[in-house]
Amino acid sequence: MGHDGWVGDVKHLYVHVPFCAHRCGYCDFVTVTGHGERHGAYVDALLVELAARGGVLADVVETVYVGGGTPSRLGAELLGRLVDALPVAADETTVECNPEDVDAALAEALARRGCRVSLGAQTFSAPLLGTLERRTTPLQVASAVALLRGAGVASLSLDLIYGIPGQREDDLQRDLARLGELAPDHISAYELEAKPGTRFAVHHGQRLAEQAELLERHFDVVIDTLEAAGFDWYEIASFARGSSHQGRHNRSYWLAEDYLGLGVGAVSTVGCERRTNGPRLAAYLADPAGASAQREEISPRLRQQERLLLGLRLAEGVPTAAVDGVLDRAGLARLVAIGIATVDDGTIRLARRGRMLLHDCVAELLADDAA
Repeated sequence: MGHDGWVGDVKHLYVHVPFCAHRCGYCDFVTVTGHGERHGAYVDALLVELAARGGVLADVVETVYVGGGTPSRLGAELLGRLVDALPVAADETTVECNPEDVDAALAEALARRGCRVSLGAQTFSAPLLGTLERRTTPLQVASAVALLRGAGVASLSLDLIYGIPGQREDDLQRDLARLGELAPDHISAYELEAKPGTRFAVHHGQRLAEQAELLERHFDVVIDTLEAAGFDWYEIASFARGSSHQGRHNRSYWLAEDYLGLGVGAVSTVGCERRTNGPRLAAYLADPAGASAQREEISPRLRQQERLLLGLRLAEGVPTAAVDGVLDRAGLARLVAIGIATVDDGTIRLARRGRMLLHDCVAELLADDAA
């Protein structure tokens, strides 16, 4: 039984490291800049919270994901100490890194621990990196890949962002060609999302509106290029060279499975409750196992809604039995009739066009009293 009174057999653990060298204008994650003197104290606090809440974890944890923020800001020694103190994952331990943080020591530390690495490349255009306020250079991305591969990291994912203000289709095609040259095992390709009111949205509003008109074409280019290069488009924003390189931790989210989140701002979903840690670093360091968290009850109906929304991101689709309580059968029939969705062997799958219009499809599929 965990500190919260939770009883569970949770197989997935997320650990949030909020530190960043610079807060990008489009980011709305819980992050802090600077505070290098607090890195060690933060790792200690994470382990205090793990001791307090970890009773909810299964005897065998399937996945561990260390994200942020920028976990690689901790450096090889401290990040290694953190990973060593976490449960050993049976399937996958992933650590997010920024290319500029990767040196030989960090690469060796991650490889020695069998970590899968998710590297934030975003784009290989120096001007567009400047627009994103990223401090990485294209050369640093290539250097980081070489160091990680040379150290023996067996599964490497690269992030790509498209829809950047000023980006043209040929820019995107060059980015995809460069990704191909670097030969990652997995690619996460996201359209740029700048939430209203963020500094980035205010500064680039007009050019973001221009990109919105191009996003569908950009998405087509991404899918066509990566599938032609041998990647499986297994999730809306995710492409893998075979099932063994799919992101297994993120897959647990898309299947609406329970997970425990540790760290400032981290979210946990266990049974019928969702818990979100407070966003203040100082408060978390003072009492990492404290009660400064928001709690939300998750009804069976909400769980089914989330199972539908998240599961349809996956190429494999969603069993109708898992969402029967919220499913509008007439809406499903309409989507099938126009070729947006299929139903085979009791499983709903979205066609390519449907996956590109996910939220519209989900709105059609949800029964009125479930919307």
